[in-house]
Amino acid sequence: MFSLLRKTLKSTPPVKKAPAQRLVDVGGRSLPITIRENQRATRITLRIEPGGKALKMTIPYGLHHRDVDDFLERHNGWLTAKLSKFSDDASVADGGKIDIRGVSHRIEHTGSMRGLTHVAETAEGELVLRVSGLPENLSKRVATFLKKEARADLERLVAFHAKAVGKPVRSISMKDTRSRWGSCSHEGNLSFSWRIVMAPESVIDYLAAHEVAHLREMNHGPKFWALCEKLCPDMEVSKAWLKCNGSQLHAIDFG
Repeated sequence: MFSLLRKTLKSTPPVKKAPAQRLVDVGGRSLPITIRENQRATRITLRIEPGGKALKMTIPYGLHHRDVDDFLERHNGWLTAKLSKFSDDASVADGGKIDIRGVSHRIEHTGSMRGLTHVAETAEGELVLRVSGLPENLSKRVATFLKKEARADLERLVAFHAKAVGKPVRSISMKDTRSRWGSCSHEGNLSFSWRIVMAPESVIDYLAAHEVAHLREMNHGPKFWALCEKLCPDMEVSKAWLKCNGSQLHAIDFG
């Protein structure tokens, strides 16, 4: 996220307002941007949406469209640098790569119509995710495999941490959320983004510990973070990894 304190504007009435949606060129890449006015906003804020496929801007009410254009032009270099870590081709395909628990696996379509998606190791020590079925269903079968693996990991980790805090868990669900990696309700229902299974094991453990800690502390106050760190001593390292790499997991297109 990039933010800039609002400068004093000219007294000219803001006759023209920025459009709600438009396209903006960033380093030769055309991206949709959603622009929203906020009466309480005192500055322009610009966010890269998870996955790096869109932008979101919040502006003070009545801001002239020229100010929006100037802001985007001045920070085009910043956007280009930030978006450079996202691959132009993030699709899942035969011969491509996918991380499972932070370890790269080559995707291999077996050509067989039947068979379970599974991990194998070649004679050379390369890890391969072998996928059967129709070629056009390959990406969806990979996603199904990852969801299953994510559930298995998180159910085990949640049970371990819940026992440590002495709190019951009512349910665990897997979703493909973009705004958050997990959530915890007052009733003890935990929800996770299954994409976390592509992160290193330590990061998966941190996410489980984070949501379990909410079973006792439904906030992000000092007591919550102290409990979270007690459950996951490597909390800060995992938080930093998610902040740096999380959007790349959202960018992967499973069709």
